[in-house]
Amino acid sequence: MKTRVLILASLVLLAQFAVAQNSAPAKPAGNEKPVTELPYSPSLDLTSMDKSVDPCTDFYAYSCGGWQKNNPIPSDQSSWSVYGKLTNDNQRFLWGILDDLSKPKAGATRNVSQQKIGDYFGACMDESAIEQKGASPLKPTLDRIATLRDKRALAPLIAQLHLATLNFYYGGMMFGFGSNQDYADSTQVIAFAEAGGLSLPDRDYYTKTDTKSQTIREKYVAHVTKMFELLGDPPQTAAQQAQRILDLETRLAKASLTRVEKRDPYKLFHKMSRAQLQQLTPSFDWSAFLSGVGIPSVQTFNVTEPEYYKALETEINNVALDDWKNYLRWHLVHSKAQYLSSNFVNEDFDFYSRTLRGTPQMRPRWKRCVALVDRQLPEALGQEFVARTFTSDMKRRTLEMTQKIERAMEQDINTLTWMSPETKQQALAKLHGIVNKIGYPDKWRDYSSLNIVAGDFYGNVDRALTFESSRRMNKIGKPVDHGEWGISPPTVNAYYDAQMNDINFPAGVLQPPLYDAKMDDAPNYGNTGSTIGHELTHGFDDEGRQFDAKGNLKDWWTKQDGEEFTRRAQCIVDQYAGYVVVDDIHINSKLTEGEDVADIGGTILAWMGWKAATVGQKLENRDGFSPEQRFFIGLAQWACENQRPEEQRVRAITDPHSPGKYRINGVVVNIPEFGQAFSCKAGSPMLKSKDKICRVW
Repeated sequence: MKTRVLILASLVLLAQFAVAQNSAPAKPAGNEKPVTELPYSPSLDLTSMDKSVDPCTDFYAYSCGGWQKNNPIPSDQSSWSVYGKLTNDNQRFLWGILDDLSKPKAGATRNVSQQKIGDYFGACMDESAIEQKGASPLKPTLDRIATLRDKRALAPLIAQLHLATLNFYYGGMMFGFGSNQDYADSTQVIAFAEAGGLSLPDRDYYTKTDTKSQTIREKYVAHVTKMFELLGDPPQTAAQQAQRILDLETRLAKASLTRVEKRDPYKLFHKMSRAQLQQLTPSFDWSAFLSGVGIPSVQTFNVTEPEYYKALETEINNVALDDWKNYLRWHLVHSKAQYLSSNFVNEDFDFYSRTLRGTPQMRPRWKRCVALVDRQLPEALGQEFVARTFTSDMKRRTLEMTQKIERAMEQDINTLTWMSPETKQQALAKLHGIVNKIGYPDKWRDYSSLNIVAGDFYGNVDRALTFESSRRMNKIGKPVDHGEWGISPPTVNAYYDAQMNDINFPAGVLQPPLYDAKMDDAPNYGNTGSTIGHELTHGFDDEGRQFDAKGNLKDWWTKQDGEEFTRRAQCIVDQYAGYVVVDDIHINSKLTEGEDVADIGGTILAWMGWKAATVGQKLENRDGFSPEQRFFIGLAQWACENQRPEEQRVRAITDPHSPGKYRINGVVVNIPEFGQAFSCKAGSPMLKSKDKICRVW
């Protein structure tokens, strides 16, 4: 999946960290059972509200206060939200499918895809077999690392490790390497060489000097030490190795761009020949590496961070071979820990989930296995999900909603007073070029060459990782497949891809309580409509606006219009910078700028689309609320959430999205129709004066 923010702008944090909702208290994960149909939750839930709160004072608390009270964070989660609850419901539904396919009845037949996902899940659930193997699955690779004769031999070994870890997306093993569209020619796929080499969530974890950051680094060293001990190293030796790994990763972190810097695509576009890449790192044998990953003849690369590769060259020369061996041993066990016996799984959880995110309890085995199948065979499992949950009528209705909101954006662009006709023409061309992907791919991925063996969990993982890594590598030098999706059909998320110039809404996110076919248009447009508008707006946020209608990195703005965009966006940046995430940590509003712009713009577009869709209709009050009020309550209730303080701190550094509270309150203060709907008086916290309103789109 494309993970670089400038390419993939999504509504919520990806499902790995997404969490949940329901009007009833969350049950402990251990009491859950597989289901054969998805449970129903309304897209406007009266029990989620706290009507004792004045909506003009804190609209988020008014809309979500009941939900927050009734939905404590489950012990296996670092946070809990509406999106996460739906993710959990989808997982329970998938659990039922996979459990059935993993135990075929006598005389029953499974097609090829069903055999693969069923046998994969069955092997993953066989904990006793996994326990018996311990760390033995790592032995062949550990032996190869141990026999590394010199630093020139690093390249072919790194190639093997990249293929078996999907390194470009995992981010370790010295650097990231994979495929992506050429920024200058979006019709072609080229090789991307990126920064990487780190094991903590962000480079700032290595560079910040506050007490909490120093404590995290101390606990990180203790964790790496423990992992080396589990591999059989003496405690004192393990501790020394762990400290040297932190030191090496710190130097690599300091040579890496910050997340805010990476929001500028021009800072990530440095097209080079093979000779130029080799010149950056003369001590690394790129010919051996490229042969090892199956693309020996590739000649063109985008080196996203040349300064990082210069620093890597220094480290290759200065760091002893034995230290590089231990660095690779650590990254190997770190990337594979979740597939090994429980002592590795528990230690990995203790640091990365309990320490970093405050999660008290590990997810039950079934959740981890469902997530693995969804990640490694996404479209094989996705076919089963779609066949049972997503009708052609649902696809038609959500596509119609998307088209109405696109027409609203066309109207919005045409009536902008701050944009010149020249820039408007280019903006409309881009809008009209956007491709809508709804539900699932038109063509399913072929997994026939992937060998999944019953009872061989680690082998299945290894082969699936290599299959996917090779699939991505093999795209290099070929035309872009515009039918490809970046996430699986059951995923509870949505995204806009700037280079594909498409918006993607998988079947998983088009379920109640997000899209609710039983509800009236008002909350559906407030909820799913604002999501659609959000993704459309990403095509014109601070990053998306730098790509043209064909997905090429190209400045299509007049100088004056570009400056006006920046001025208007700065209003939003300044507003969100004043919000506190946790303790004394404020939102990094330069990091969240694109999402904040999309939240505000998307809601305005959804409002316009809803009004156009219901023109001439007699809209009636329901449940004591006007249609306009129901629109805004529907908007707010997608964002109901609870987060642990540790999770809030991690997200403050790594997440380009603002906390849910500010994704609602920060939006409605900029929409006068909200104040009118709730009769807010001048001076109310949720009502800005006209001259203070922030709006780009």
